[in-house]
Amino acid sequence: MSDQRPGDPLPPPTAGWDNGPSKLELEERQKKAGVTGATDSHVLSKVDQDEKGLAQEAGRTDEITDLGWEEITQGRIVAGLSNEDLWMFIRRFNKQLYYVKAVPDAPLQRLDPNRAEDENFSPDKLRATLERFYTTIVISLASFYKHIARLRSWKEPRRTGIFCAGYFIAWALDLLVPTMFCFLITLVVYPRCRSWFFPPAPIALVDSDTGGVQKPKAGVLGSHGSITGAPERMKGEAAEQEASNLITSAATVAVGSVAGKHDQGTPESAPLESSVPDAMNAVSGAADAQAAAHGQVPAGSHDRTRQPMRETVLNGANLGMRILSDIVDTYERLGNALSPTPPFPAKTPYIRLASLLSIGLLASLVTSSYVFVKTGTLTAGFGFFGDPVLARAAAYLNHKYPDWTKLLELQNSLLKGIPTNAQLTLTLLRIGEANAAPLPPPPSDPTNRAPMHPTPTDPSDINLNATEEEIAQAAAADPQTLAHNEQEKPHAETPKKTWVNRMINFFRGTTATGIESKLAIDRARAAAGSNHAKNRLGILSRKGKMVLSSGPVEFDARYKGKRGTAVIDSSSDPPLLYFTTESVEHLYDPRIESREKGSVLFTMPVTDVRELRKIGGFGWKGKLVAGWAEQSKEVVDGLEIVGKDSTQHFQLTAMKTRNELFNRLIAIDGQVWESY
Repeated sequence: MSDQRPGDPLPPPTAGWDNGPSKLELEERQKKAGVTGATDSHVLSKVDQDEKGLAQEAGRTDEITDLGWEEITQGRIVAGLSNEDLWMFIRRFNKQLYYVKAVPDAPLQRLDPNRAEDENFSPDKLRATLERFYTTIVISLASFYKHIARLRSWKEPRRTGIFCAGYFIAWALDLLVPTMFCFLITLVVYPRCRSWFFPPAPIALVDSDTGGVQKPKAGVLGSHGSITGAPERMKGEAAEQEASNLITSAATVAVGSVAGKHDQGTPESAPLESSVPDAMNAVSGAADAQAAAHGQVPAGSHDRTRQPMRETVLNGANLGMRILSDIVDTYERLGNALSPTPPFPAKTPYIRLASLLSIGLLASLVTSSYVFVKTGTLTAGFGFFGDPVLARAAAYLNHKYPDWTKLLELQNSLLKGIPTNAQLTLTLLRIGEANAAPLPPPPSDPTNRAPMHPTPTDPSDINLNATEEEIAQAAAADPQTLAHNEQEKPHAETPKKTWVNRMINFFRGTTATGIESKLAIDRARAAAGSNHAKNRLGILSRKGKMVLSSGPVEFDARYKGKRGTAVIDSSSDPPLLYFTTESVEHLYDPRIESREKGSVLFTMPVTDVRELRKIGGFGWKGKLVAGWAEQSKEVVDGLEIVGKDSTQHFQLTAMKTRNELFNRLIAIDGQVWESY
């Protein structure tokens, strides 16, 4: 345990009782300024803070302040959070939210967005949930486990000796449980002591077996917050890549087992085995082919269990996804309670957690082990055999207090008002909008690879019982790994000219030609008036192509096939979203009054937005084919916007800045959102 947010191995600047105002002080400021809002998130985004970043200093004006949408800014954008942490939150926020709807009432916990009860299930969302579980919980558990390994190894004898002496003295005095409660209370109310008890160290640099120094699995200490230590361009990217590769590897093994890969053991001299691509994309078809190869009747021809079992698996996957999301949400709230980020109050979470632990402390002082065991076994027996009583009690409560189960949930009781990372990110986005300074997106350059050299770190700052020379040697790049990477580059660029590769390249070129022909036909059909064809224009774009208008006011896009710009006019009251076909050079004034007559294809007040949905350019199968065949091009997605009026339904396509417009629209007004 340390003073850190989930997924962050290094603690943020130490916080204590003087870190930020309390909830009572914020409420007083709110009343004084006359600030109101649907949720605490809306209110906190408008309340004046003591410490201010560039976004808060911009002020509330009609003219939008550019904080670095084109070039990376040097100052701190939001107070209390480094720019790299902010960009990490926004990057993960973009992956987590795809489809949101506005709801009329604020939730019990007074924060949004929340997941809807009828949340849609998709394999892509399940993958995103699993990756979020890894970056949030698995990374933190790995860090905690390596702290335990360091303590048990006695390589830091002073720290381990203090823990050992405290444990056995408490055991001898029969005060072990009260001592543990006192220790937890100290960690909660005095954050500075967390780094004393658990001095941070890069996860990849600690050997989980010996507790000493090891060479990171990536061959270099390129990041502190990942298990492999792989290099990263921005904070958090290495952990995100680990999560993605972990899920991909697990899916490969699962699909391979269904397809019967390496069924009887593959001989080394098997022809084509190393040359032909691994075809494991059609799972059901592969299973049928495997059955037919063994002389069995394929399941699809007579088996009536396939569809019911598929539905059972999908329902189970949906339930598992929701459970995982609940676990991660609770973990993030607990992390944000222990390490609050402005503008959320710092003292209130400490008081709540310390009060609960104090009750446990008092109970442990007056309860003997005999009473504890007897009470626990009585409760277990009543829970097992008391179903008739429990069922009647639950029916009475459901009738008398329909929402009593929701009041027992942690987010509506102990952790009420404590945000998840998504809710924190949305609040930060609202701060930028409230001050007419939209938060810039994370810097991204796909062509810029992470450098293969150790992250700049002073060995004396790494709290391991090892010499600076040992730490520097372990963190330095492994020459064998560097040599291996250098050998892979020319091999990847110039593959062997075998007939199999020539055949694959032939089919790839044929597929690419087919895709280009299909898009050419779409252009002809679009000219003839086909709406479906219009929505596919421009969805295949050359990689690295310059975006003409990328925010914070203008966003390059297409509407009904026509090339143009989506513009947010903040000078209007309420702000307007409109689409114009005027060229970017003419957009020196974002006000809708300055547009040429007939150039505006649609307009809607931002307050009317009720649904925002990220949509793909191709379907998932089309995207896979395009990604394989068109190596130099990428599929560009779009955004669907639905208003409260039935006529307000607009679909923007071919939009590289989709996430940026989505984030502005979700934060610019007072809607309360649910994710689907």
